[in-house]
Amino acid sequence: MIAKIRRRVDRASDQDARITHWIHSLRNAYSDKEWLAFTDHYDATEDLSSADTTVCLRGLCKLFGLGPLDHPKEAYRAVEQHVVQLLARRQVEMQVDQLVATAVQERQQAYYAEIRREVLRPASTTENAQTLKKYAQLEKIRKRSLGESCQSVLRPRAITDLIGQTEAVESLVAKLASPFPQHILIYGPPGVGKTSAARLALQLAEQYRRSRFGEGAPFVEVDATSLRHDPRDIANPLLGSVHDPIYQGAHKALAEHAVPEPKLGLVTNAHGGVLFIDEIGELDPAIQAQLLKVLEDKHVSFQSPYFDPHDERVPLYIKELFERGAPADFILIGATTRDPSEIDPALRSRCAEVYFRPLGPTDVAQIVRSTAERMGTQIPEEAVAAISCHATDGRKAVGILSDAYARAAMDETHKAEDEIEVSVRHVQEALRGNRLVPSTGSRVGASLAVGRVFGLGVSGFVGRVMEFEAVASAATHAGEGGIRFNESAGQMTKDSVSNAISILRRYAELDLRDFDIHVNIIGGGRVDGPSAGVALCLVMASAALQAPLPQNIACTGEISLQGEVRAVGGVAEKVYAALYAGIQTVYIPKDNLGEVPTHIGNLTVCGISHIKELLAVLE
Repeated sequence: MIAKIRRRVDRASDQDARITHWIHSLRNAYSDKEWLAFTDHYDATEDLSSADTTVCLRGLCKLFGLGPLDHPKEAYRAVEQHVVQLLARRQVEMQVDQLVATAVQERQQAYYAEIRREVLRPASTTENAQTLKKYAQLEKIRKRSLGESCQSVLRPRAITDLIGQTEAVESLVAKLASPFPQHILIYGPPGVGKTSAARLALQLAEQYRRSRFGEGAPFVEVDATSLRHDPRDIANPLLGSVHDPIYQGAHKALAEHAVPEPKLGLVTNAHGGVLFIDEIGELDPAIQAQLLKVLEDKHVSFQSPYFDPHDERVPLYIKELFERGAPADFILIGATTRDPSEIDPALRSRCAEVYFRPLGPTDVAQIVRSTAERMGTQIPEEAVAAISCHATDGRKAVGILSDAYARAAMDETHKAEDEIEVSVRHVQEALRGNRLVPSTGSRVGASLAVGRVFGLGVSGFVGRVMEFEAVASAATHAGEGGIRFNESAGQMTKDSVSNAISILRRYAELDLRDFDIHVNIIGGGRVDGPSAGVALCLVMASAALQAPLPQNIACTGEISLQGEVRAVGGVAEKVYAALYAGIQTVYIPKDNLGEVPTHIGNLTVCGISHIKELLAVLE
């Protein structure tokens, strides 16, 4: 009996647990709001919240519309079936809802992506059949190439290729390779390798342990004639400029927010390297003043009324450029063919100076030989001599050789497989085509001549040997003689003639008023400056006294009324000109002896301080 009662109690406890589990499962299948609405609809909320499972069972019957049942077992079984069916249906609904939600989300993402593409897609395109055809033509044109030019191929590739400038190149490299590199001005005639030397000197300076230049340091090259000052500051390729969004059209993304756009200049591109300005003597004074400021500050400042430092739409790099400027720490190398006196003193004071000497026939001949070797051609020495006689610089010599090479390549006697050989005929044809005349002649020699002497002049950085001649005849009436001189020679040279007349009367006891004298500069050259005074005095004395002069000497110098020989300019260039012309002895003012170059071969340079020392040549 007790066991039977115990089984009933256990069964009752199991039913109570099941009822409680059913209610808990149903509540989990619905949200709180849905469960409350569900139970309220069947007036079962209070019953289901009861602690009595019998009352809870009655509430479940209300949910499923079972009504009052006669026996609790029947109610229990009926409720159990409805709970299982409801939970199964609810589970299927939830799975379906999940699938529907996933599908909706996928469709929504695809829709958003399509909208985004439509928004970002340009409103219209400028491409059409005609523009695409022109693009194809442009691509076709780009495929054509004639290769490198002759000048670029034959440009010096190493320091050893620079002929005749050993001292200047060594000075240039030393100034760049120093732990404290210097800004440099290079003076010299055109075509002697100033630009190539600067580029190669930087490459060589990178190899020195104490050099401040790293490997691959930039070398930025620009011609001063292409740099022009813009008073509106709209464009400045050297220093950089600011493109305002309204007037100049900054980048579209910046212009939409009225953000100014700084454009970096060449000085920033040369940061950490060399900025080479060719023909720096032609640089606009306003740009030169700005450049000097950059050399001091080592950065470029940008300003614009449109810049707002507090605007969050301004990119960081633009804020950095406006607030701190663009870096511009570089070494300036300027090259010029002008005289140093024509360069702005403010620029000269900041730069070391290097002088490139003019090339002589020997240097030009060496350039021709090395260039021919790089071109893979043969050239006889007679042709080399012809080129060196007509060319005064390396660029011109290479141009003549290239022209002769082109003529040789067209010669029908050559076959495709034969090596092209440049002959004397090809060089002569190139010289005639270029209308060139010899730069050096055979006037100089060991003979003597009356009324002829060689003077020395300089034009730019190129020295010249000028031939002065004079003839003298007795005047019709004593003391009524006259002097004729080139009308194109210049007033200062005529003054030198007047000085020479007075000096010869005093120191040579020679009264030129008793002679009719005609003085001429062969070639009709204009002589600027008083440096022809010594040569004029000597040639007139020779003509009047019929005293022969050696034809292997040359002279230069200003002469005062006291007979003193004063210092003149351009002595180095004049000495080189005498050396290349075959002169053996040069007379210069004694005060200029310190300017005489060291490598002058067998040329003898004599310093004189008074005209009497030179008149002794006539005795």
